[in-house]
Order: sequence, then structure tokens, then C-alpha cells
Amino acid sequence: MAKDTPPRWDRRMQQRLARGEAAALGEFYDRFASLVHSQAHRMLDDESAADLVTREVFGYVWENPDAYDPKQGSMRSWVVRLTHRQSVRRLRAAEPSPFARGEDGGEEGEQDGGEDTAARQELEERVRRATAAARADYIVASMPAPLRAALELAYIQRRDYRQTATDLGVTEDEARRRLRLGLQLLSTANTRPLEGSAPPGYGRTP
Repeated sequence: MAKDTPPRWDRRMQQRLARGEAAALGEFYDRFASLVHSQAHRMLDDESAADLVTREVFGYVWENPDAYDPKQGSMRSWVVRLTHRQSVRRLRAAEPSPFARGEDGGEEGEQDGGEDTAARQELEERVRRATAAARADYIVASMPAPLRAALELAYIQRRDYRQTATDLGVTEDEARRRLRLGLQLLSTANTRPLEGSAPPGYGRTP
């Protein structure tokens, strides 16, 4: 195990950020920027919005390092929750106000009530799907390398378990075991891992 792996690294990083060390923020960014951006992009499906969320998350961390509570999990998990929260806010902010077309509450607004309800339901479903997909990404990125490699071979490169075993240099039974364990972990994301493409690689909001 690396010398400065969490929780020691987490505690030390929080202390450095609290002292206002710019170098600490740079190290923190190098470690988590790709995770934040990929999760935000997965949820928002928009490069510019993902860039903005990334800036917002690291801005918040820089200004509020004491908001991290080690009792609630690792710093990585904290960053994931922050990213999820900001991404959900942007999803909801992008939804037009239900009063945009009929602020006076007149007949037109009443006629649009059903459409507004459907739009809100569609938005909440999109948030749910995005949350589940982002959690699946996080689970895959966080799982042990042997399980992640097996899932990527099977579901990204479309190898069957025999080919997966050959590529990994393990027995077929071991390949099946890794795939089974990986899928069990993914099931906690409340989403089907195989929709179109594979899971390549979050949590409760603060």
C-alpha cells in the first residue's frame, strides 16, 4: 500500500488546503480532476457544463476545506458527492420555469399544467438515470483492477468469458468469478450495467 493513501493522505490534504497552500490545490486537482469532469459529463452530456461544474467543485473545495468530514468517507467520495450535487443543480436549472409561459396564472398557464407536470417528471427521471450512471462509473473506477479489467473486456470489447480468460491469463472459472463479483458491485448502482455499451468507470449529496 502506498505510504500516503487515505485516510492519512486525506487528513494531510485537508490540513494543507485549510492553510491555503496553492500547491495542495494543484495536487488535489491532479488527483481528482478527471473523475470530476467525467462524472459531470456523464450526468450533463455537455462538455461546457462539465467544465463549469469542475471549476465549481474545485472552487468549493478551495474555499471550504473544513466542509470535508472524514467520518463520512474518503475525500474521493466527498468530491464525488459534490460533483453530483452541482450536476443535479445544473440539470434542474436548465429546465424552463413552469411559469415562463403564463406568469399571470391565467387560462394558458392552466392548460400547460399537464405539460409542466410531465416535464418535471421527465427531468426527475433524467436526474435519476444520470445519478445511477454516475454511480456505476464511480463503482467501476473504484473496484479492484482485476474486476475492472474483466468488465472492460467483457462489456466494452465484447469478449465472452473464454476470451476474457485468455486475455487476462486466468482460468475460465476465475474469469467468471471476476465478472460475477464485478456485476454484483455494479448492481448497487441501481442501474443495468449493460445498456448499449459497457460500464467503463458517487453517492449521497452532502
